[in-house]
Amino acid sequence: MASENKISYYSLRLKELLNSSFPELSGDKKFIEQRGQSAAKVYNDAFMAGNTIEQCNEIAQYVLFEGLHFSKFDTIYKVICKEFDTIMADEELRPFALKMLPVCIPVFQQYRIADDFADSPEFELLYTELTGTIQIWIEDNGLQ
Repeated sequence: MASENKISYYSLRLKELLNSSFPELSGDKKFIEQRGQSAAKVYNDAFMAGNTIEQCNEIAQYVLFEGLHFSKFDTIYKVICKEFDTIMADEELRPFALKMLPVCIPVFQQYRIADDFADSPEFELLYTELTGTIQIWIEDNGLQ
């Protein structure tokens, strides 16, 4: 019973992150279930090995969020909020960022994205390229 609650807890934590920062993965039930189960298992294994609750949680979160520290969506949203916020209402920023996600994927594919990519020198170049891609899209299509 406790194991089921852990899986559920970790799946909910993961869904929360995916909904806010990785919308392209938020509907992937298999991914969510597998990650949730893996996190619950490593938590349990760590606990049985004598780790503290805090250590068990850290280990489980590492497994749960592995590869999910750099968000393409969050990056696009950041660009839109900083560069295009004067041409649309605040409530339009997130929906527009969702619309731009598939448009911007080819830009991301030119980079080796890792969890620490936002701290790399290439991030500024990516930011500039995303800004240009979004600007061109707006010029060609308008905001609708």
